[in-house]
Formats: sequence, C-alpha cells, structure tokens
Amino acid sequence: MDVSFTTDGTAYQFHPARAFAGGDAAPVIVLIHGLGLTMGTWDDHIEELSLDHRVLRYDLAGHGQSIAPHRTPDLTLYSDQLANLLDALAIAQCAVVGFSLGGMINRRFAMDYPDRVGALAILNAPHERGDEAQALVEQRVRDTHKGGPGATLDATIERWFTPSFIAENAATIARVRGWVLANDADIYTACRMVLATGVIELIRPSPPITHPSIVITCANDTGSTPSMTEAIAAEIAGARAVIIPQLQHMGLMENPALFTTPILAFLAEVRK
Repeated sequence: MDVSFTTDGTAYQFHPARAFAGGDAAPVIVLIHGLGLTMGTWDDHIEELSLDHRVLRYDLAGHGQSIAPHRTPDLTLYSDQLANLLDALAIAQCAVVGFSLGGMINRRFAMDYPDRVGALAILNAPHERGDEAQALVEQRVRDTHKGGPGATLDATIERWFTPSFIAENAATIARVRGWVLANDADIYTACRMVLATGVIELIRPSPPITHPSIVITCANDTGSTPSMTEAIAAEIAGARAVIIPQLQHMGLMENPALFTTPILAFLAEVRK
C-alpha cells in the first residue's frame, strides 16, 4: 500500500477491513509506533488486525516520512497530531494501540480527547521509575545529544531483542537500525527526553483514564517492566495487565501473534 500524507505532513496508511461486511463502517484501530521507529514496526500485525477492522498507522512527527514537529516535542504535540489525523480522515472514534512512546501518547490522547477513544491497548510502555532507572534514561538523553541516534544503538538493540532473534534475523535488525539512524539528531534527542520525562504527567492521570484498557509488556523488558505494566493497569479502572513470557522490549516484532491475539480478544469483549 502506498503512503498517503495529510495536508500538515503526517505520513500514514489506512488499511481497509478485509472481511467486515459493513466495509467503511468497520471499527478503526490506530497504531502508534515507538521512539525512533516508523509505522513499519506494525508490518506483521496488519494482516491479522485488518480482518475485521480498518487499521490506521502513521509516522510520528519527526519520524519516518512525516514532517518535523513545529515545536519542541512533548506528549501534547503528539496527541494533537493524532487528533488532526483523525479529523483529516473523518474518524470520530477509534481504539488506539500504542507501543513504548506510543503507549504514552495514547494515554495522553485519552486524557486530551476522551470522546474519541473507544479503547486503549498500551504496549511495553514506561511508567513511574525509581531514581536509578530515571537517572539511566536521562543519561541516554545526554549520550544521544552528544553522539546522535547511533550513540547507544548497539546497546539498545540488545535491550530490544533476544540474542537468538538478533542472531537469526539480520535483515530485520538492519532495518530497525536503519530506522533509528535515519532520525534527525536534535529531534531524536528531544523525543528521547519525552520518553524520559513524559511519564510524570501520566502517573495517577488527571483527568483519570476511564476507557476500557489492556496493558501488555514482556517479562524481560527492562525499560517497560512488568511492574510498570501492573502499575499502569492499576491506575485505570477495570484495566487488564498481560505479561508475555521471555521476550524483551520489541517482542511485538519477534512474535506479533502474542500481541495481536490478546488485543483482538480484548476488543471483541469491548464491543459486546
């Protein structure tokens, strides 16, 4: 599918529902990728998710083919980007699936535009950190500011993927590395700061998030830990936490079905 662009420069793809009898009436799932990545993160999720849903994926401002942000990035800028994209496509409401930084953006979006959210899936997203963990992510911001997107990339890849996946999937690893290295150094640094400090406005969210929500992470994700996932779920009434065994931060690329299956089951329950 070709990439389309909104008038304000957001690159997106809008996949039709392949088996939904109502066609354009099919419910919409929006997919938000993580820091330094692109909408290509979701390539292996589209076939399953688009069976009974229209699926909208896009590049965050300053990532992939979307234009640079018009001001210093923060969660509100990215929340507004999504609202503008939905306006451009005349989408009144959707389920919003966010990965990592995207799992912060979709929470901010639910707080800013509650009527536009039908459900949330928050994947491998950070939350309140201890002092040591917070110092570590802030040091990564300084390292990126000094050395650019590649400064910590080798260590990042090792945090994101299991050793066996790295060894056996050289083309995928090279593709992910290419996405990260293509980022503008200043924008990437600023977005890394959002990842480091933006959680503050999401802890015990005000206004509270009341939408049906599923919160998922992987057992060996060191930056978006199982305890963070449990804490996020505890702050959203009725939210469900799911911990996927063995995998690390980018488990959604290693084994997409472990994510699409619980997300689709959750959305089916929400619609009942």
